[in-house]
Amino acid sequence: MLLNITHITNYTYSESVPLNPHSIYLYPLPRKHAKLLNFDLQVTPTPVDVQQRFSIENNPYYLAWFIGEHASLSIEVSLQLAITPFNPFSFVIDPDFMKSYSAGTNFQNLYKPEEMKLLSPSLTLEEGLNFGDFVTKLHKEHPDPINFLVAITESIHSQWKHIIREEENLWSPDKTFLANEGSCRDLSWMLMQMLRKVGLGTKFVSGYAFNPELDEGNDLHAWVEVYLPGAGWVGIDPSLGLLTDEHYIPLASSAIPQFTLPVSGTYGGTASSEMHTEVVISEV
Repeated sequence: MLLNITHITNYTYSESVPLNPHSIYLYPLPRKHAKLLNFDLQVTPTPVDVQQRFSIENNPYYLAWFIGEHASLSIEVSLQLAITPFNPFSFVIDPDFMKSYSAGTNFQNLYKPEEMKLLSPSLTLEEGLNFGDFVTKLHKEHPDPINFLVAITESIHSQWKHIIREEENLWSPDKTFLANEGSCRDLSWMLMQMLRKVGLGTKFVSGYAFNPELDEGNDLHAWVEVYLPGAGWVGIDPSLGLLTDEHYIPLASSAIPQFTLPVSGTYGGTASSEMHTEVVISEV
């Protein structure tokens, strides 16, 4: 399957402003199931320069910087991918981790010491979380980590309503839990904290999810990756209640959600701004 993706982001300002450097996280992360055939980035006004860099978590991004003052900023990405189907359950988990997890007695030491050093940001919990017995009950019922991940992801999908929120802010996990609804970002952040409660390292992922059966299924999406020794980072989507497959194209992943924003940057002065985005995904 070939996919063409066009992603347009337009900013308009109430008056001309000096643009500070902008970071653009719209280059697909390398995945065996998604071979990048073409990639084109157009930025208007023309920057002084645009260079590809890598973030502290090794996410590729483009850094653009400008001179002068401008009343608008447009960022357009066009890319083509060759997509190959794959089985998201095709992996083997490290036996030692399986024993530690199945014992269910020490959530603080599921991973080896050397892994814990690298996973520390992915295990950090928000303060004051209260999920009741929702997580612990599922954990006790499913001593196998894969069964637990499937169960908790399906439970969120069935018990929390997926809504579209235009606001860029991220709801707190507690707010999403009590509201029984949330955007894909909100549900993912809540699931990340739930999994960290039982000692599993998680990351927030921003990218594209292509659903060929839905006209409105083409959009920037968010999901979760959980670290399972032996298997590595495994993608799960609480919005749809499944493990991620070839229909998911990640752009950035981070232990901290705000580090996955598709575009980040500031401008000088006191002008107000508006942002409009459009994503079009089509199968060739």
